[in-house]
Amino acid sequence: MKRAIMGETPPKAQPPKPDPQAEMSFLDHLEELRIRILKGLVGIIVGIVIAFIFSDFFINDVLLGPVSKDFFVYKWLGIDAVNLTLQSRRLPGQFFTFWGTLFMVGLIIGSPLFFHQVWKFIIPALDDSEKTKTRFTVFFITFLFFLGVSFGYLILTPFALQFFTQFQISDLVRNDFDINEYFSSLTMWVLSTGIIFQLPMVSYALSRIGLLTPEFMRKYRRHSIVVFFILGAFLTPPDPISQILVAVPLISLYEVSIWISASANKKRNKEIWGAEEKPELK
Repeated sequence: MKRAIMGETPPKAQPPKPDPQAEMSFLDHLEELRIRILKGLVGIIVGIVIAFIFSDFFINDVLLGPVSKDFFVYKWLGIDAVNLTLQSRRLPGQFFTFWGTLFMVGLIIGSPLFFHQVWKFIIPALDDSEKTKTRFTVFFITFLFFLGVSFGYLILTPFALQFFTQFQISDLVRNDFDINEYFSSLTMWVLSTGIIFQLPMVSYALSRIGLLTPEFMRKYRRHSIVVFFILGAFLTPPDPISQILVAVPLISLYEVSIWISASANKKRNKEIWGAEEKPELK
């Protein structure tokens, strides 16, 4: 009132600043995703460079470690191991195998940065409370991935290799394995288990958006167990021990995923009920 009498103009209310993320078009989102993927690939490239610098260690001691019967895991697991014989039957076989294995190692080393960049693309769509609750998401994704990779390398690979090495249809046939087949199988076993071990995180994400419930997972628990044994048969040799070694951790992860789904749905329902009970601002 005093300002009106004295001829002063009251300050105008500042309009809220627009949210750049809200104004982004579909093409803008695609461009942002492209940039994040490129930044994530930088981590993989750095991992490949590290793998190249220490190529002797990664190839001779890590990737070719299970070839020797003196591999330390065989002693831990009590496996009566024998040496594997590898051959390169194609002219560029060792060359392509060398770079292919370095790419696999670089992918594993650079995966944390790649996961981080993908998460940076998703996080702007979350509100402040959701950002706080999910601040350890990248850590758990990376942890589960490395846990699966370790399981594939330390548990699945030794049993599978020794089964195929010692299996013979006749004494007249000798097992000499192609180097490309060896590294292809090793890559499949290691990366497949790394991806499969993401089951708890997938369960959490689907439960948070309302696409998965613990009741649904409990209803189809038996079906899932059958699927896990089929998956174990696909990833491992036709050996009951190897299939059980794969199926049992997957069943355990499924049970953990049920608990995670229940917790995520409980939080989601609480947020929905809180929003409905909140009085509208007039």
